[in-house]
Amino acid sequence: VQLQASGGGLVQAGGSLRLSCAASGRTFSPDAVVWFRQALGKEREFVGGLRRSLRRTYYADSVKGRFTISRDNTKNTVYMQMGRLKPEDTAVYYCAARINWNVDYTAARHYDNWGQGTLVTVSS
Repeated sequence: VQLQASGGGLVQAGGSLRLSCAASGRTFSPDAVVWFRQALGKEREFVGGLRRSLRRTYYADSVKGRFTISRDNTKNTVYMQMGRLKPEDTAVYYCAARINWNVDYTAARHYDNWGQGTLVTVSS
């Protein structure tokens, strides 16, 4: 199973981007599909996630109201629409997945499937 993250790029502050996380390979139906980001010199942090069985989304306070996670089951893809971007959103964004939801879903250590990362740069 491979996760492929894409959609990053350079955008001005206030702009928008949509990231995609596509799963390929053998049948893979994770209950948890999440996004983390890692800025230069900082630790990887939870951004948002989708619990597929409950169709429920979760967001870090720093992005709540600006980012929206959705899915397209026909394409086995999860999206994260990012709006009102700020320079502090600049980071490499990673998608990750886990078969079973974990209550400690903001901790990167619980995820064993990761995409390669896509760089988002927000200029001021």
